[in-house]
Amino acid sequence: MYYGDHPPPHFHVRHNERNASVSIEDMTIIEGRLSSRDMRLVREWALARQAELWEAWRRAERDEHPGKIAPLN
Repeated sequence: MYYGDHPPPHFHVRHNERNASVSIEDMTIIEGRLSSRDMRLVREWALARQAELWEAWRRAERDEHPGKIAPLN
């Protein structure tokens, strides 16, 4: 996430040569592309961390550092 990012609530994913913006609400790709395998991993991570993603989004909206969220275990 970026400071003061634009709606809808989302996070950015970068893997290899691909980039995507993913909705926090329903875990769909808003913009960009990921492989189906990468998207499965992103959804698994995001569902496990959804409360943290929402809090990070609220901080980013206030122009605060969104913080770090732990990776998949």
